[in-house]
Amino acid sequence: MDPEALRDPPLDAVPLSADRWDDFERLLGPRGACGGCWCMTPRLTRAVYERQKGEGNRQAMKALVESGRIPGLLGYRDGQPVAWCSIEPRERIPSLARSRILKPVDDRPVWSIVCLFVAKQQRGKGVSRQIIREAVEFAARQGAECVEAYPVEPAKNPMPAVFAYTGIAAAFFKQGFREVARRSPTRPIVRFETRPGSHPQDFAGNG
Repeated sequence: MDPEALRDPPLDAVPLSADRWDDFERLLGPRGACGGCWCMTPRLTRAVYERQKGEGNRQAMKALVESGRIPGLLGYRDGQPVAWCSIEPRERIPSLARSRILKPVDDRPVWSIVCLFVAKQQRGKGVSRQIIREAVEFAARQGAECVEAYPVEPAKNPMPAVFAYTGIAAAFFKQGFREVARRSPTRPIVRFETRPGSHPQDFAGNG
């Protein structure tokens, strides 16, 4: 187990559903995390995203959640929403297929983590590590055999949060993810292979 995980305060992670929408809004704030995104960037073409940036994206994400689709997990500490992790089957994230850097490595069905957002006051307190673990376990319960992520590995630290919305590579490696491709010096594609009874932290430090 990652020794740092033993010191992390508890985090409860639950699927984002319509009855938790107010918590999602509160966490992301009036700018939808950054620049009116509302976590719709990976789900839209650039033209559509720009056209509805801000309120249009908020409404689009709300409609998606109200349809019953689960686009990710909300993380809570002491009853307060402090983290968001977007995870879904890769085929539901069309931007990945269009990307030269993040296009599919192969034809395997994978679940993709495309966004991590942590409340400013909770950064540096193990939240990213915890919600990554929770996301992998959530996907495994839905039958996922492999979870993929697209973090950044910056040449210089710290990196502004606005440029690290897919997560920092080190956080994934600590949870047992392994690099499977790299088409850009700072953008590895990493994977965690799930299996019955496995937990991300079981493999921490081996990536």
